[in-house]
Amino acid sequence: MKEIISKVRKSAIPTKSLEISKKQIADLAFKLVEEQIKKYPDVIGLEFGGSFAKGTWLSKDADVDIFIKFKKETSDAKFIEISQKIGFSSMKKHNPYVRYSEHPYVEAKIKNTKINVVPCFDVKLGNWKSAADRSPFHTIHMKKALTQKMRDEVRLLKTFLKFTGIYGAEMAKQGFSGYVSEVLILNFGSFENVIKSIAKVKENQIIGKTTEKFETLIVIVDPIDSNRNLAAAISEENIGKFILSCRAFQIKPTLNFFKPKKSKSSKNNLENVLVVKFNFKIRSPDIIWGQIKRATNSLSTQLEIGGFKVLRSSSFTDERKEAYLFFLLESPVIPKKYSKMGPEFFREKDSRSFISKNISNTELMWINDERKIVSLEKRKNFQAVKFLSDFLKKNLQTGIPKGLQGDFKKGFKVFLGTKNLTKSIKEVTQELTSTDDTIFYFN
Repeated sequence: MKEIISKVRKSAIPTKSLEISKKQIADLAFKLVEEQIKKYPDVIGLEFGGSFAKGTWLSKDADVDIFIKFKKETSDAKFIEISQKIGFSSMKKHNPYVRYSEHPYVEAKIKNTKINVVPCFDVKLGNWKSAADRSPFHTIHMKKALTQKMRDEVRLLKTFLKFTGIYGAEMAKQGFSGYVSEVLILNFGSFENVIKSIAKVKENQIIGKTTEKFETLIVIVDPIDSNRNLAAAISEENIGKFILSCRAFQIKPTLNFFKPKKSKSSKNNLENVLVVKFNFKIRSPDIIWGQIKRATNSLSTQLEIGGFKVLRSSSFTDERKEAYLFFLLESPVIPKKYSKMGPEFFREKDSRSFISKNISNTELMWINDERKIVSLEKRKNFQAVKFLSDFLKKNLQTGIPKGLQGDFKKGFKVFLGTKNLTKSIKEVTQELTSTDDTIFYFN
């Protein structure tokens, strides 16, 4: 393991020349924002935050976060309005756009480096008015707590998470944030110790110190706010992937864990993938991702109600125009007839109700060995494509979040994964229909 870690270290840690280049970009962005805040008395300060400020940024992925500090008395409306004005004015030459967390913030790019202009309130520790208020305290804490060696260990962990496909706190990913990576290194001391500790982590294990009780698979306590569980924002699937990846890397450490994944995909599975495609009016990436994830979950439920077993589901958007919802089904075609289970015959009122509701549609009704009344009924739709198409035409308000209903009314397509998929979308479905050999490895 130590040999592999040593090799990865060289690519994960920025060179001196790259550090100089990144600092020049950061200083330029800072100066542009600094010129704009002079116009607003509600703004009382400006500072770097995130991985750049803490010295934990990756060679190939380094955002620069600039925090605008507002007086705590500033209203939420002015907070949002002024911060966006500052963000757009300062980044006007660098194609600024709005991103969303708890509050909107402005993002832009300078020489392929993302610049995030983020508002926060100038508050005392613990007196949070917005989620971003913790960030300056995160920076102060980590700059004091992390040694230079530990900062490089954070970079190794981030690289591992990135190539495992679980790095990033944005809605699209619901993975491990840069800050979570820092907290893990702070708790365990090194990348190697994180691997060994997570490989044997127990359900509901608490990483850090807190008196609170949390209902997540594991608990990662924010060191500057013991009432906050950082793992709450991470999906259960990604927590599972992290644990299995750590176990697999411990069993057989290879450089494959730090390279793009080569998954085994079965083309046969594509015929069981149900796809919903639609176009949407452009909006914040975080908003559209949240909407399509909710739509995917909702339609998974409706497919199950209709008799189709959903094995896995996912979603994708190009964040500009197109969105896709994917459902891996046990089968896209199910039996034309099904049995509907009723109550035991001793339950008089329930029996009467079941019989009266189903007698006109039943093809056969009987009492089974468990004393229950059973009705054999014919399905309206036994093909997944037709079932979901009809459902969306007649029940849009039931299956689709309100924010997407207008987009769906303009049109949508439902089809199987063997048809109409572009090369890029086929690559997206590959994750749904493939096995990750690095995670599901056993000697």
